[in-house]
Amino acid sequence: MNTTAIYPGTFDPITNGHTDIVERAARMFDRVIVAIAGSTGKSTTFTTEERVALAREALAGISNVEVASFSGLMTVYAKQRGARVIVRGLRAVSDFEYEFQMASMNRQLYEEAETVFLTPAEHLSYISSSLVREIAVLGGDITRFVHGAVSEALYAKRET
Repeated sequence: MNTTAIYPGTFDPITNGHTDIVERAARMFDRVIVAIAGSTGKSTTFTTEERVALAREALAGISNVEVASFSGLMTVYAKQRGARVIVRGLRAVSDFEYEFQMASMNRQLYEEAETVFLTPAEHLSYISSSLVREIAVLGGDITRFVHGAVSEALYAKRET
């Protein structure tokens, strides 16, 4: 059976925690689509195109991973791409309530898909995109939390 999984999110920016989840998913499934949401209610630091480019660079070494953007409902995009597994990352118990609600709604919208929750390595569980952005804005060192291209891009945004 050839199984395609989708890992949706805004990835603003992609962190080492996200990368760890992708690596884990890539070992479990034949193909993983990192689906970067273009139309969200969130205000993003990077454009959709920039987030896609940064994710592609950060994930370049994983052969069965594709990075793409989408707009609209993720479940519609997942169906179009033939993904029957939705990967979601859980960093802490506090993430679970929201993710459980989202998984239940996704099941209503796309019955054939199953949601799989993955946790990052313990040393990455505290990393979030919002914390990384905040540290970068305040001039802190983010190099251990993100790929080199991401830290360069965040520091460049700070200077503009």
